[in-house]
Amino acid sequence: MADVASHQQDIESQKALLASLKKDGADQQAIEDAKKRLGELQRALAMAKGKSSGAEGKKRERLLLKTAKGTRDYGPAEMFCRAHIERTVVDVFTSYGGAELDTPVFERKDVLTGKYGEDAKLIYDLMDQGGEQLALRYDHTVPLARYLAMVGANNTQSKIWQVGKVYRRDNPVMSKGRMREFKQADFDISGTWDPMIPDAELMSLLCTILTRLDVGEYTIKLNHRKILDGIFEVCGVPAASIRAISSAVDKLDKLPWAEVKKEMTEEKGLDATVADKIGEYVKLKGGPELLEKLKADATLTANASAAQGLADMAILLGLLEAYKVLNKFSFDLSLARGLDYYTGIIYEAIVEASAPPGFKDASPAPPPSKKSKKPKTGDDEEEVDESQVGVGSIAAGGRYDGLVGMFTAAAAAEGKKAAELPCIGVSIGLDRVFSIIWPKWVEKGMRSKETQAYVVSMGDGLLKERVELVQQLREAGIKTDFLAKNKPKHQAQFAASERDEVPFAIIIAPEEWAAGHVRVKEQKWEFVNGQKAKVMSEDKGTQVKRDELVAWLKKTPTLQEWDSGKLIE
Repeated sequence: MADVASHQQDIESQKALLASLKKDGADQQAIEDAKKRLGELQRALAMAKGKSSGAEGKKRERLLLKTAKGTRDYGPAEMFCRAHIERTVVDVFTSYGGAELDTPVFERKDVLTGKYGEDAKLIYDLMDQGGEQLALRYDHTVPLARYLAMVGANNTQSKIWQVGKVYRRDNPVMSKGRMREFKQADFDISGTWDPMIPDAELMSLLCTILTRLDVGEYTIKLNHRKILDGIFEVCGVPAASIRAISSAVDKLDKLPWAEVKKEMTEEKGLDATVADKIGEYVKLKGGPELLEKLKADATLTANASAAQGLADMAILLGLLEAYKVLNKFSFDLSLARGLDYYTGIIYEAIVEASAPPGFKDASPAPPPSKKSKKPKTGDDEEEVDESQVGVGSIAAGGRYDGLVGMFTAAAAAEGKKAAELPCIGVSIGLDRVFSIIWPKWVEKGMRSKETQAYVVSMGDGLLKERVELVQQLREAGIKTDFLAKNKPKHQAQFAASERDEVPFAIIIAPEEWAAGHVRVKEQKWEFVNGQKAKVMSEDKGTQVKRDELVAWLKKTPTLQEWDSGKLIE
């Protein structure tokens, strides 16, 4: 037991060190290192206890059946809703001329490093595998840029979409769709086009998706990295600090200006006067009128970067008006997007649930939330009070003209000119969208399966006859099911069809089957006192000739207006 006691003492010392580092505002890397060391000590303690209990003949510990932190399972009803979301998104992707790409879920680590700024600490590293240092992908953008570089950066004027899971070692907020494993849908346009046309095309695509998904009222915040960089330059931010200050500004959707200014000055060493100048700009938001105000700012327009950004924005706003979506956008100078690879237009879509509850731009800093009484995990991460956290943006993206060139340059031979390929993309957080749509889906009583017909036998089983009819309907494109029993009771068959809310029960009886007929009974549901219930009917169904059944079903309003997941009325 001495070994266990020694480990416990080491853990207490390490906890004290970690608390001291946090209290003193130590460098983030030092804090991360201390957390990592604490995790190692806790694992060593667990192993020591295991050996000790084994030696004493203690009973084995029961397996804890749970998913890993930041991940979750989705049941059949939830997956039906998620499939609806994904189908809607992909349908828009293809209608805008996109072609699908799939990339590996993990990459060589050197492909991912140096692309994400302060968020690089969220990358999931994998153990060395066969001589390669690997990491799980953080997004779809960098793998796409790597792919475009590998094919020679000559994939001019292409539209590519991807849907898949990505991974970030962040503190999860499960109820808001903020997880460590989550699914994103990306659409990217590569190649050299006339100014701002692909940018406006992506804005239109995003508006189309959010409208079709019925996420509620949404706003797409819009800014330009060159305008923001120009603001920082004219305000006096040192060039080496621009990205760090940009990252601080990007938190204005979650923190009041006073807190952001504190981070700039106290944590990142910016002069308070410079921070105040930045504040005069980044608090501005609007539309074409804000653009005109900035164009009239002689100090700002004298900066080459800002002038180029303002010229781009003028073209973009004009195109958004032509697409008839300008009213969905807010030109917001606080939007910064912390990723290092953005070079031009940046944007993110928000809904009412995006911001923390009760958060206002001018509000004081929220009081610290009570810490959870749940035990901390092995790596001693702080628990998050989910009631104080918003969903965040549900989609975001921007222009990244240098990322593909960064890869081609790194791979090029000494002295050889590297090919470049301008790109712009948007990423939609499908889990965050799901967290918004799922409650509405449940409230509206949406279905959880697409089954359209259920074959029911009356009498002595009629198994072969049921199978024959089921297969006939399936081959005709009608989604059909039956109860897999030899001689099922008809009540059990109807109960199974009602559980899945199947609109048509196809009833076969020995005499009618012999005469070449079946009976079709249409089933409907309604809400009664907030509860979904089957509409009771004395109707015995309609007799239909077997060889006319498929045509009869397809002519019904129910199948002609069929929409996956729609409440059958």
